[in-house]
Amino acid sequence: MAYAATAREITVAAPAGPGVLALQRALVWLVGASGAIVFIEPSPYEIVTLLATVAFFATGLRLRLVLMPLVLALVLLNVGYTISAIPLLDQSEVASWIATSWYMAVTVVFFAMVTSEDTTARLDMLRRGLVVGAMVASLSAIAGYFHLVPGGDDLLTLYGRARGTFKDPNVLGAFLILPALFALQSVVSDKLARAFRNVVAFGVMSLAILLAFSRAAWGGLILTSAFMLALMVLTSRTNAQRSRIIVMAIVALVLGLALIAVLLSFDSIAEMFKQRASFDQSYDEGRFGRFGRHILGAEMALDLPFGIGPLQFHRFFPEDTHNSYLNAFMSGGWLSGVCYPALVFTTVITGFRHIFVRVPWQRAYLAVFSAFVGTVGESFVIDTDHWRHFWMMLGAMWGMIAAAQAYRINDASSA
Repeated sequence: MAYAATAREITVAAPAGPGVLALQRALVWLVGASGAIVFIEPSPYEIVTLLATVAFFATGLRLRLVLMPLVLALVLLNVGYTISAIPLLDQSEVASWIATSWYMAVTVVFFAMVTSEDTTARLDMLRRGLVVGAMVASLSAIAGYFHLVPGGDDLLTLYGRARGTFKDPNVLGAFLILPALFALQSVVSDKLARAFRNVVAFGVMSLAILLAFSRAAWGGLILTSAFMLALMVLTSRTNAQRSRIIVMAIVALVLGLALIAVLLSFDSIAEMFKQRASFDQSYDEGRFGRFGRHILGAEMALDLPFGIGPLQFHRFFPEDTHNSYLNAFMSGGWLSGVCYPALVFTTVITGFRHIFVRVPWQRAYLAVFSAFVGTVGESFVIDTDHWRHFWMMLGAMWGMIAAAQAYRINDASSA
């Protein structure tokens, strides 16, 4: 087997034969890789995740007691959405939105259950799959932006911005952050050959994020990278490890700045960069701009216990909420409005408490946690409600936390 479980991890993983374990791990890889292709509906991700869910339940999957608060919060969240949507279910887009929300909730529980067992191996396969998918999406985005694919402009770009295998450049950029963090971890901590391969991977993903011209993704990559590297330094076991992380991080920063300088020498890229980097975008300013809508929407939410229903905000304002926490109140009333931030921030707080827990999958945990926290922050300025990778990270967080608790109990009992 590619992964030899330690004696303490064997009790964490569900008992299964080598063939079953190999199948389960392959499915986790496939789910991760398929997450990069979502420009069609139903996307390959939905199909693969559904098949993986069925296969895992058929071959052995347990719902741990520690995951029940997660299940309860997800059910209440979607009950709120469904109640508010009842008068609108004759609208096909609303019915589809509700169905997608329930499906996303199912995927959260699936990822939590999957990563709570055989954790090290499954997380590694998920990482590998995500990196492969991210490279496909990134190369597609770069090829589309530079017109390297005949007739691919309409498919791979949008409004002069790279989108690759996604519908929206903003979602492309957000999705690439976690795989980029995985690659960056290898750059600063692995042996030379593997580190070099990941330098290339990190560079390709970073270039795709730049060409997506998403301000949130730019800031997200920078902040989550810095946050993750800081956590890696704090959790390193030796001074040599800390020193290497710091040195390699500085080298990566210098190379990144050099890459940006080269790209900005192209007039088309420099002009779009200047336009997108501006903080005075017309849709952000004014009474009905992005932040003005947040205030007005919050005032409405206080008077509407059942909200206004999914996809209705644009009927009152020029654009959508661009704030997932406000959207929970507007789409599902007070029930969803309370449950959504409670679920998200409970996960963040609990996640902070497990940063320094010494588990075999700590490195992967730091990357997922950093990307998750970044998306939680991004949710204040954009709608992340149906971002598949966000719900995947939420489920993985709960699964890793559950596994860490079981690992510590087993470690204490065997001491």
